[in-house]
Amino acid sequence: MQVRLAQILRAQAGRAVAAVAWESSMSRLVFAAIALTGAGFAVSAQADIPYYGSRPPPPYAGPLTVAQPLDCYSWAGPYLGGNLGYTWGSVENNLTKPSGFAAGVQAGYNWQPSPSFVFGVEGDIQATGADETFAPWKFSNPWFGTVRGRAGYAFSNILVYGTAGLAFGELRGETFGLSETHGNAGWTAGVGAEFGFGQAGFTRGGWSAKVEYLYVDLANTNFTITGVPNGYRFGTLRAGINYHF
Repeated sequence: MQVRLAQILRAQAGRAVAAVAWESSMSRLVFAAIALTGAGFAVSAQADIPYYGSRPPPPYAGPLTVAQPLDCYSWAGPYLGGNLGYTWGSVENNLTKPSGFAAGVQAGYNWQPSPSFVFGVEGDIQATGADETFAPWKFSNPWFGTVRGRAGYAFSNILVYGTAGLAFGELRGETFGLSETHGNAGWTAGVGAEFGFGQAGFTRGGWSAKVEYLYVDLANTNFTITGVPNGYRFGTLRAGINYHF
């Protein structure tokens, strides 16, 4: 009887130990599943959260002169160049019509608020050989300069523009060995077209070529040797090149 009771007790103890071991294994599996599920949610949530930190900089493309789209041709920024052309005109209250070659330099700055619209300022100074003698009178225009605004429409690397502003220069009169020189101021207006040799998306540096016509009105001043006010009105057609920085 005692032996039978001992066998029953050992069997029950074995079943209890097995149950405890099974429950312990199940608990570890449950905890492992919970941990894996939590890790999966964490990774997913991290992927969905926007990144607001600093990102690596893009490849260096040089400093921009102004903010503008990078997929358009850039006319923006400063430039410097030279030109060569021809001037022809007439002197007010005199029959002389001075004409001749002219050459000079120009500098300016462009702004480009959109891919198509360009505006800016430009100044130039010119030396000319424009002169003519008629009867006892000789008039010449040794130099002139302009300060102008420019505004135009860009078809990518082709810019068509209008320009207007202040003009100034020198008018010299001569007769019978006497000469008289006056500095004259006035106005100018014209049109032009410029062709850029660069490529769209390049924001600094590059050459361009232009053709430009200006009408210049240097106002009358009183000349003693003629006894009347004289001024010089002329047109100038010139071609030039610019380097854009």
